[in-house]
Amino acid sequence: MRRVQQVLGVSERRACKAVGQARSSQRYQARKPRKDQALRERMTQLARRHPRYGYRRVWALLRREGWDVNRKRVQRLWREEGLKVPRPQRKRRRLGSSENGCARFRAERKNHVWSYDFLMDQTEDGQRLKLLPVLDEFTREAHEILVERSITAEDVIEMLKFLFSVHGEPEFIRSDNGPEFIANAIKDWLASSGVKTLYIEPGSPWENGYSESFNSRFRDELLNRELFTNLTEAQVLVEAYRVEHNHARPHSALGYRTPAEFAAEQVPGPSTPAYAPVGAPANVASAPDGAPAFDHSPREGSIMATLS
Repeated sequence: MRRVQQVLGVSERRACKAVGQARSSQRYQARKPRKDQALRERMTQLARRHPRYGYRRVWALLRREGWDVNRKRVQRLWREEGLKVPRPQRKRRRLGSSENGCARFRAERKNHVWSYDFLMDQTEDGQRLKLLPVLDEFTREAHEILVERSITAEDVIEMLKFLFSVHGEPEFIRSDNGPEFIANAIKDWLASSGVKTLYIEPGSPWENGYSESFNSRFRDELLNRELFTNLTEAQVLVEAYRVEHNHARPHSALGYRTPAEFAAEQVPGPSTPAYAPVGAPANVASAPDGAPAFDHSPREGSIMATLS
């Protein structure tokens, strides 16, 4: 029709009448792009905020925000927008021979098995940061991510005392054979608390798979994206990530529920204190009278003062 108008120099009305085409068809504009525009924009915003999330996790976030959209529609729009998360393929590892590995000894309930493992990073001035996440392998909750310049066996004991008073004592705690974990002070204290240890085989990090998986995503989604200027900033951002992980990040292994939502559905065990809110951030939970409290005050200022 545009060609007819250009060659003959006639109006759209006469051109449509000449060729027998309805003017409504000539002026029709598809409504689908406009219908999906708001969804595309929100999906792109989530993808930029969480660059390591795939379309399934973004779809779960959209559903949590109230969008009435199915997974296939999000997948189609994801492809049309050119969004993707490249992931390198990894070689398979053997399960290992240890009976304490996560493949052979799995958590079956809340507070059944906790695990922890160290991570290393640094601040802008090149000084070392040592991080210690503590996870519940069944609910995938991150109970704590301790961030300090150095962490000793005594620091680990003080942290565990606080977590036990808030979340209850686990039956087992899994770790590698690092010097902080096999120290006699920790062994004796855990034995007196009634918590059994599961030490994996040396050089077999895959046997502590839940900690390794969390640490990989933690590094991918935060540590590799942030340059910390000092210890206080690192503690604030790491704590914010931990709270988001527990209360906002959908977990595929939990049916795209958050760890806090999944934990809330579990029946409290005998070692879970009734006063501890499920999924509550450890830094703001209150211990009962007489219970040991872990000192979260950083060495370079107050996190709460920074947040306020």
